[in-house]
Amino acid sequence: MKKLLPTSTAGSLPKPAWLAQPETLWSPWKLQGEELLEGKQDALLLSLQEQLHAGIDIVSDGEQTRQHFVTTFIEHLSGVDFARREVIKIRNRYDASVPTVVGAVSRPRPVFVDDARFLRQQTTQPIKWALPGPMTMIDTLYDSHYRSREKLAWEFAKILNQEARELEAAGVDIIQFDEPAFNVFFNEVNDWGVAALERAIEGLKCETAVHICYGYGIKANTEWKKTLGSEWRQYEEAFPKLQKSSIDIVSLECHNSRVPMDLIELIRGKKVMVGAIDVASSTIETPEEVADTLRKALQFVDADKLYPSTNCGMAPLARGVARGKLNALSAGSDMVRRELLNQS
Repeated sequence: MKKLLPTSTAGSLPKPAWLAQPETLWSPWKLQGEELLEGKQDALLLSLQEQLHAGIDIVSDGEQTRQHFVTTFIEHLSGVDFARREVIKIRNRYDASVPTVVGAVSRPRPVFVDDARFLRQQTTQPIKWALPGPMTMIDTLYDSHYRSREKLAWEFAKILNQEARELEAAGVDIIQFDEPAFNVFFNEVNDWGVAALERAIEGLKCETAVHICYGYGIKANTEWKKTLGSEWRQYEEAFPKLQKSSIDIVSLECHNSRVPMDLIELIRGKKVMVGAIDVASSTIETPEEVADTLRKALQFVDADKLYPSTNCGMAPLARGVARGKLNALSAGSDMVRRELLNQS
């Protein structure tokens, strides 16, 4: 029997201090060459162990082998010049110096497939792998070649599809596309964003997910959230289109956010990864707080379609904090799982 309320994380987990500077985004590697390759695999094993120890059901690599959820993928593509940088506004929120698209983009070789294969060899649990979504990728670049956000997104969707198919062949059970940009560019989401995402998942037989959040707990994001008022209704814009799409799972932020829970009703029929852990705070939730978020969500999503998760990645948090949060996620989900089984 398939487990009720299977837990997972939305993405990254903190890296060990011997691999990269702790509690920092874009943290440079402390090792190089063969040592770095080995170090990344060791960190992946540690991250897997911590997830299994906490009782996480759908495990991931904790994004231990990548510096950043978007750029690490882009670094492996042709057509992008990392030496030529321009300052652009990312997600209409903060300025960043980004690489430039200088020619046709392509994927000369697989990016994460070896890592996924390595993870698959270590566990019999279902595994989930995260990739950046097409719209979030174009939002992290300066494009001097296509000069069209839509054109570039379609090119990236094709490339992501190649990678996703190989990840599936390597034994990945769920492929998740991270699309925080879906919370910002509403017209584009509806005009071509969801369609580009559908292109990225074309032909996949494994389950597919889209993760849409309000970002890591970095200053630019917390400042932006202060401007959003008492109700965060951004999901209202993309959900109707996603509900009609062929994506299997929608991953969203719920705990400690001002997202009205009833918006989940708009994706009725989809599986929902409900973020029950706040990643923008170092306060460790109690199992009861996690359970409370899940109970509220159960008003709008059937129990067999609810997947308890974190709001977003936990890379910038201390390892002990992330560990505590994973334990709370498991314990809180377990409370609700028992309640549901007692009712049936």
